[in-house]
Amino acid sequence: MDKAILGNLKLILYLGFLSVFTIVAATSIDMWFKRSIQRKIDLQYDYTSYKFLRYVAVFVIYFVGIIFGLLAFPSMRGIAQTALGGAGVIALIAGVASQEALANVVGGIFIIGFKPFKIGDVVKVTDTMVGTVTDITLRHTVIRNFENKMIVIPNSIINKEKLINYDLGDLKCCEHIEMGISYDSDVAMAKKIMSEECEKHPLIWDNRSDQDVKDGKPMVKTAMTKINESTMTIRAWAWSRNFSDSFQLKCDVNETIKERFDAVGIDMAYPYRNIILKTEKGHPLDVQMNAKENQD
Repeated sequence: MDKAILGNLKLILYLGFLSVFTIVAATSIDMWFKRSIQRKIDLQYDYTSYKFLRYVAVFVIYFVGIIFGLLAFPSMRGIAQTALGGAGVIALIAGVASQEALANVVGGIFIIGFKPFKIGDVVKVTDTMVGTVTDITLRHTVIRNFENKMIVIPNSIINKEKLINYDLGDLKCCEHIEMGISYDSDVAMAKKIMSEECEKHPLIWDNRSDQDVKDGKPMVKTAMTKINESTMTIRAWAWSRNFSDSFQLKCDVNETIKERFDAVGIDMAYPYRNIILKTEKGHPLDVQMNAKENQD
C-alpha cells in the first residue's frame, strides 16, 4: 500500500515538474521569438521566417513534453518510445494527422522557403481576396482585406494559387483609367481631359525615361481601346508608386474626369433599346428609347 502511494506520488511529482518545465520552456522560446520579431520590425527587416519558426518551436516543445509524459505510464511507453524514434515521429504524425493538415504544414514550409510573399505584402489571390498578409501559421495564411476583414486561407490552397504580389520586385503600378463615352462625343477632348486630370493628381508617377521626356512623350498615355455596341472606351495609363496609391488615384480621377466631361458636354454613354409596340390593327410601331429615358 505504501509502495503504491509512493509510486503515485512520484508520478504526480514527475508530471507536475514536466508540465512546469514544458510550459516555462515554451513560454521562454515564445518570448524570445517575440523580442526577435520586434527587433526585426524596428529595423524594418523581414520577420516572416521568425514568426513561422515561432509556431514550429512552440509546437515541438509541447509535443516532446507530451511524449515524455506518456513515458511515465507503462501502458503508453511503447507508443512514446516509437514516437521518439527518428522515423517514428513522422509515422506517428502521419497516423494521427489528416492528409490535409500535413499538406497545410508542408505548404507553409514552402511559403517560408521560397518566399512568394511575406508578412506585410499586399497580395491578390482572387478579385474578392485582396489585402495585406498579416500572419503565416503552420496551418493557414491570414490576409486583412481593405474592408478590415480577416481572410483565412489554408496554406495548401494558397500555395497552389496563382496570386499577384504587389510588393514583390518593382513596386510601381500602372492603373487603367477607363471611361465609356457616346459616339457623338469628342474623342480628342475626352483623351485630353483624362490626361490632364491624371497628370495633375499628387499621386501620379512619371514613368517616362529621359529619352521619352526629350521626345515629348506624354506622362499619361491615352487611347481609344474599344468601340462597343453603344460606347467608345477611352483608356488612360496612369502610373503610381505602389498599388495603394494607384487605387486612390483611380478613385479620385474618376470623379474629377466625370465633372470635366459634364462641363464640356461629353456624354457618358448608356445603352440604347428598341421597343416594338403593336397598334390596334396589329401593325408594329418601332419606338426607340435609351435606357436613361426609360428609367425616367
